[in-house]
Amino acid sequence: MKVHHLNCGTMHPPGALLVCHVLLIETANGLVLVDSGYGLDDIAEQKRRVGPARRFVRPVFDVEETAARQVEKLGFSRDDVRHIVLTHFDADHIGGLSDFPDAQVHLTADEARGAVHSPTWRERIRYQRPQWQHGVKLVEHSPDGEHWRGFAAARELDAIAPGIVLIALPGHTRGHAAVAVETDHGWLLHTGDAFYHRGMIDRQSQVPRALSSMEKFVAFDLKRVRANHERLAELYRRNEPDLLIINAHDPVLFEEARARV
Repeated sequence: MKVHHLNCGTMHPPGALLVCHVLLIETANGLVLVDSGYGLDDIAEQKRRVGPARRFVRPVFDVEETAARQVEKLGFSRDDVRHIVLTHFDADHIGGLSDFPDAQVHLTADEARGAVHSPTWRERIRYQRPQWQHGVKLVEHSPDGEHWRGFAAARELDAIAPGIVLIALPGHTRGHAAVAVETDHGWLLHTGDAFYHRGMIDRQSQVPRALSSMEKFVAFDLKRVRANHERLAELYRRNEPDLLIINAHDPVLFEEARARV
């Protein structure tokens, strides 16, 4: 499968530069997005759809960065996007859903419960309901029983295409997931917000204090977040030649991934 790396939302929280690293995958069954970044409707209705968090993360809100515009610039139609696989339901990951209203949206059942079906009071504050009130077509999955490189709860999404695997990685949110994608150059592991900065797994790069504080503040389960750091750091240390670990927001990892295409 051919994979395009898209930045669908540059952000400027204090002391840091972030991207919204979205994957666009070409499959025999149409296009697939992993996350969607900020969308056209977010730019038009920033207060209503993104909420007060926008004042801290300070998105650029550039129409040309939306997945919709970037898909079209690559010569595709928005209707070619048949599926969107989400790492989680935070605003900077689902804002573009309304730009692809006919796409099926895949996520873990736990994330759907926390964001849509039965959120706690903290989750009701966290998630932005206007971003999915257009009639989003949710497809819920319960990763279990399958193993993927040491992760015990995984599910290959065969109904989309072989070589796309949803991996349960809760902590940042109730049902947070990673998404593994098999490409011509090996496997990509998109870990979403399981870690914010490469220094959290390479243990060498300096992590901006603002990002460490933000990660703690928004974590659904901080103990699990830290356990995910350890698991991903161990996988990073193994330096497997057919595996590239990326996340949603580190601009250095984003550029390294684009350079490998």
